[in-house]
Amino acid sequence: MGRPGTRKPAMLVALAAVASMGAAAPPPAAPGGPGGKVPVAVGYGGAVSSVDADASAAGIEVLRNGGNAVDAAVATAAALGVTEPYSAGVGGGGYFVYYDAKSRTVHTIDGRETAPLSARSDLFLENGKPLAFADAVTSGLSVGTPGTPATWQTALRSWGTSSLARVLRPAERIARDGFTVDDTFRSQTAANETRFRYFPDTARLFLPGGRLPEVGSTLRNPDLAKTYQELGRKGADAVYRGDLGRDILAAVNKPPVDPASGWNARPGKLTAKDLSAYRAKLQRPTDTSYRGLKVYSIAPSSSGGTTVGEALNILEKSDLSKASETQYLHRYIEASRIAFADRGRWVGDPAFEDVPTQQLLSQRFADSRACLIKPDAVLTSPLAPGDPRHPAACANKGKTAPTTYEGENTTHLTVSDKWGNVVSYTLTIEQTGGSGITVPGRGFLLNNELTDFSFAPASPGVPDPNLPGPGKRPRSSISPTIVLDRHDKPVVALGSPGGATIITTVLQTLTEFVDRGLPLVDAIAAPRASQRNAAQTELEPALYDSALRERLEQLGHSFKLNPEIGAATGVQRLPNGKWLAAAETTRRGGGSAMVVNPTG
Repeated sequence: MGRPGTRKPAMLVALAAVASMGAAAPPPAAPGGPGGKVPVAVGYGGAVSSVDADASAAGIEVLRNGGNAVDAAVATAAALGVTEPYSAGVGGGGYFVYYDAKSRTVHTIDGRETAPLSARSDLFLENGKPLAFADAVTSGLSVGTPGTPATWQTALRSWGTSSLARVLRPAERIARDGFTVDDTFRSQTAANETRFRYFPDTARLFLPGGRLPEVGSTLRNPDLAKTYQELGRKGADAVYRGDLGRDILAAVNKPPVDPASGWNARPGKLTAKDLSAYRAKLQRPTDTSYRGLKVYSIAPSSSGGTTVGEALNILEKSDLSKASETQYLHRYIEASRIAFADRGRWVGDPAFEDVPTQQLLSQRFADSRACLIKPDAVLTSPLAPGDPRHPAACANKGKTAPTTYEGENTTHLTVSDKWGNVVSYTLTIEQTGGSGITVPGRGFLLNNELTDFSFAPASPGVPDPNLPGPGKRPRSSISPTIVLDRHDKPVVALGSPGGATIITTVLQTLTEFVDRGLPLVDAIAAPRASQRNAAQTELEPALYDSALRERLEQLGHSFKLNPEIGAATGVQRLPNGKWLAAAETTRRGGGSAMVVNPTG
């Protein structure tokens, strides 16, 4: 665990001042974004921030009707299943982090999808060779047992105040009445058009009349409205023991392909036993301290909490508040590089792998790795991992392995309520459009989450904890995070989509907010860099085209362009019961921040 209290109390006072400044700071974009989206909102009664205005409004509706943050989070997530169906939905999974204001404690749910009980390490091998990634993703073989319905039900039963049926009603209404297609939805549909046409049910839903949906048109999904009604009546058992589950199995094991397409959609291996055996896991969060604050996130099977936490611990002894912009980004990039090297070697599903979670988050291990960072030189990737069980200062002589590919879609929402409860929840169906398979008559896409496994060991001779296995959860980078002060009260909560870039997005946003003093909405909007133990660091255009890039290259960094990294949302507790909600100003067309009772 990171060393608590390493920052002087005066610095915590300064941080509190920065937090209060965030309420008055104007967003860096016009207040009314695309589709009426607003990237920052301040007020009382609770807050919701997501990528979509209809989804945020669904959460606000539940809060206004007396629901708490958990109720509103499930309502928002269900609405995103309608308006962001290529990123999340009933056919996917995710990770849920909850702060309980009464007990001042943090709880989590691992709702990750699982491999079939029949799966072995050679799941994605054919004739002894890894299956081509493009062939794997659009198939039944890539579909894991969905975890989202179990996550919603577990969260509501554990900490909510409303029934599943009640919180699904706003999403059911949106699905029935329709939502307005925007540029992002159309462009994501266009990117998937070819493979969507392989499956008649998918084409019928997302290519109405056989064409891409027009921006400004209304897209309705009556099948999904009926699915939500059924989930509300029967609960998650409709998926894990009922007719809905049987329809999922039929679509996975005999993908409903258009024969004329010629597409070979490999069948999956899910069974009724896989569905009935599924459990959303209540588990302890990861926790570390940073600048006297307490940082909580999700533990393995996700690598988010351990990797963000390790990187923060590595940065703990660097005064990033006074560093030049060049040195700040240099140290952030190098800390990310090191943490990803350790992630790749050590993190997998703890039900199958011996994951040294506490050792990865120890300050002793972080210090042994931080000494690799030099102010005037750059580490070479792939960097060898350290051994958190036996930390050795500046040791870097082990075998290296590159970071494996992870799809870059997903969606994130952040919620607070008038009682002070907070939820940070990231949910996904893996890459944009998931497997491309819509369950006939049900209105939702199935995940292709099993492609987050390594198809084969990333590097010969290096143990890989992320190979497939029976009932195993593939490693994720999802990093829903809640930060508390030393009195165990919320400071900020945030998260992001973006595959492996989730980790770097959360890390950079946190350090921009905590160390660099940016208001939350500006920390979210700041141009991003992402280093994941690769030869080159990815930069968004504003950094790639800047003089700062040239200064970093003089230190030895190498860069490539990434048009867009992540799409974060967050909420921040302000004095006197106020909340600030913040979302993206431009990424994914901008996000939607709302509060129950806005103030000027």
